[in-house]
Amino acid sequence: MRVLLTFIAYELVWGAAVIGASHAHAWPGVSAAALFIGWRLTVSPRRRVEASLLAVSLAMGAALEACWVRTGLIHYAAAWPLAFAPAWLLALWAAFGLTIVPLFGYLHTRPALAALLGAIGGPLSYSAAARGWHAVSFPPHPAASLLALALGWAVALPVLVTLARRWLAERSVA
Repeated sequence: MRVLLTFIAYELVWGAAVIGASHAHAWPGVSAAALFIGWRLTVSPRRRVEASLLAVSLAMGAALEACWVRTGLIHYAAAWPLAFAPAWLLALWAAFGLTIVPLFGYLHTRPALAALLGAIGGPLSYSAAARGWHAVSFPPHPAASLLALALGWAVALPVLVTLARRWLAERSVA
């Protein structure tokens, strides 16, 4: 049941962030993510591992977003406080880090599958935010943008699931 609640809650965070950004507001996504983060860290039996994944996801997300924005591959609505990494998007990266243990456990020993799913799911999520809500925009010919997103997510998701596996194993031994 907690897995389903985590999935639904994360989707609500994504919706709040994207819809808020489409109306030039960062606060709905940041607020929803803060509530999600508070809830996940309260109910998690692996609080330290999940908090560490949140930090890695946030750092990785900030670096990837900066690359994509600075190269002109992506533009964001509600680009506050930093044009290269809007608060609502960083909040999504932080919240995403807290989905790795409960939702992606089946990928912890399958980094190649994680790379494939990241390469597909990442661009699909950004495309949905662009087409449905205009929270994200791409250049007129978005192939390079979608390829960059696919490559970034093909690295990000396997890194996160591999760290989760390693840190969970260390905690079970300790």
